[in-house]
Amino acid sequence: MNIPKKQDNIAEYLLYMWQTEDLLRACELDIDKVQQSIINSAYVTLEEREEARDWYEGLIMMMKSEGIQKEGHLQINKNIIIDLTDVHLRLLKDPKESEYIALYYHTLPHIVALRSKVEDKNVPELETCFTALYGYLLLKLQKREISTETQAAVAQITALLRLLSHRYKTIDSEDLKSK
Repeated sequence: MNIPKKQDNIAEYLLYMWQTEDLLRACELDIDKVQQSIINSAYVTLEEREEARDWYEGLIMMMKSEGIQKEGHLQINKNIIIDLTDVHLRLLKDPKESEYIALYYHTLPHIVALRSKVEDKNVPELETCFTALYGYLLLKLQKREISTETQAAVAQITALLRLLSHRYKTIDSEDLKSK
């Protein structure tokens, strides 16, 4: 299966998972529709198709059990935001992370502007960033016009999440070595 590896790029992985949730909703959380719409065209061998069907079916079952058939994200994906927020806060407190800190403060006005447009002010900053990127990707897929202001904000957010993903990967591998 062509799923981005979580350990390689956590941001790419999360965006992929959000897209997968939406694809499953578009298929009405019906595994047979997923088979027709996604699996049969994306996977060649019978083994790949069976593996993909099992994976998608597992996600569908989780989405139903967590009550996110219409909207929202799986707990496993929320946990990624929680983990990333933990790393983000650790980086902001680390005086050796001047590059990350500077990038964050340069991105902060964009985050504040985005947060001012949403009703739920309790959404974590990083979730706001991911929502902005995901929305941008959807606009591009729809071939909609994207303002230069939005493009600038997305470029800045992308830079922050790229560095955060890199630091996350580094910290994750260091944690594994210390065990």
